[in-house]
Amino acid sequence: MNIEEFRLYCLAKAGATEETPFGEDTLVFKVSGKMFALCSINDFGNGISLKCDPEKAIELRELYPQVKPGYHMSKVHWNTVLPEAGLPDVLLRQWIDDSYSLVAAKLTKKQQREIGFSS
Repeated sequence: MNIEEFRLYCLAKAGATEETPFGEDTLVFKVSGKMFALCSINDFGNGISLKCDPEKAIELRELYPQVKPGYHMSKVHWNTVLPEAGLPDVLLRQWIDDSYSLVAAKLTKKQQREIGFSS
């Protein structure tokens, strides 16, 4: 997966937006103002950060050497995944889906209705 595929996949999520709140190099994807993914624009291969269930985060780090604790993020709730390190795109898409779902599930019912999210 390259950065444009990643970007388009994230933006295809209901209510997803993109911003650069941490500077022009950090691309952040949000749903209703809450982050679900971020990456470096200039060094995409350095990792994408995705929200993850804490127990699953540990499991993924143990199973895949390409999955690290969240870089500059909560090590409990975020993983940084090296997208160009041989992981199948289907896994990356699943982890993006999981991250989005974790964040969207915490939105208010009203926000969920507004974006058309159903858990």
